[in-house]
Amino acid sequence: MHFAALRTWLRRGHPGPPEASDADVPPDAASAEPGGDVPAMPDSAATPEPAAAPTWPASRLAVAEELWGSGFLNPGGADEVLRLATPIGLSAASTLLLLGVGAGGPAQALATERGIWVAGFEADPELAVLAARRIQRAGDALAKRATVAPWDPAAPRFRPRLANHALGLDAIRDAPPAPALAAIAGALRPHGHIVLSETVTTEPLDPDDPAIAMWCRLEGRRPCLPEPEAVTRGLSRLGFDVRVVEDISARHMRLAVLGWRHFVRLMARERPDHERAAAVVEQAELWTRRIRLMHSGRIRLMRWHAIGPATPLVAEGEAQGPRA
Repeated sequence: MHFAALRTWLRRGHPGPPEASDADVPPDAASAEPGGDVPAMPDSAATPEPAAAPTWPASRLAVAEELWGSGFLNPGGADEVLRLATPIGLSAASTLLLLGVGAGGPAQALATERGIWVAGFEADPELAVLAARRIQRAGDALAKRATVAPWDPAAPRFRPRLANHALGLDAIRDAPPAPALAAIAGALRPHGHIVLSETVTTEPLDPDDPAIAMWCRLEGRRPCLPEPEAVTRGLSRLGFDVRVVEDISARHMRLAVLGWRHFVRLMARERPDHERAAAVVEQAELWTRRIRLMHSGRIRLMRWHAIGPATPLVAEGEAQGPRA
């Protein structure tokens, strides 16, 4: 549906949400391609001011989890995380270095559905605490197989040879990719697989551009996204055989639109209170802006799959730190 119509419904007290139509969403999400036409953006003057710093209050977290699933903060939820992990060939004996645990869903899904050991890390301190608490409360069986700790993408430190393989879920964000890639490489055992999904840009983003500035504020990030070539080159320099470099933007947008359509149908059953309505509007604005930037090709979501060497390279001081 068109997110501007969603905001109007929330404010005017209509008995039900507006119907979705193909004209109201990015050109058929199933065939959406970056660079295509997109609907007009909502009037920015009506946009609520987001928090000055990244934060996950209960209202915002609740909306995100209703959209994507309990513990998940991105489109596709558990199914998408499991799909991204499939090329790694995980077994019950595998240990996975998981970057981007979010609210705990990815770690729980991988440990439960794949039966693997998960050493999870999350850059947002609030989310790291929440994810760790949820895993502990889920029972001893899960707590033995999954752990969560905070990490700093700009100054990453992991225990050497901590895991067999690694999965990154848009975890590097606005940090330079080289330190994170070196730390991941040092944390893997010989022939370890790496699968990364990252929001990237092929040209530097202008921080003074209102569209970029508002999107960054809503997502709680800086306009310093990595370039795809930098990630590919970084993996190659560390001795990895880069097998796949794929633009998954169209799939990402399709999953986002499908999640919102389902969410709107659920909202028809009960009108939200003011706090919840404000959180919904903020998330709608965030995804409107993200999808528009992705359609224009200014940002993309890319996936890498690479296989490590028999003797991984370890940059001095990079892959150190406490056990996850």
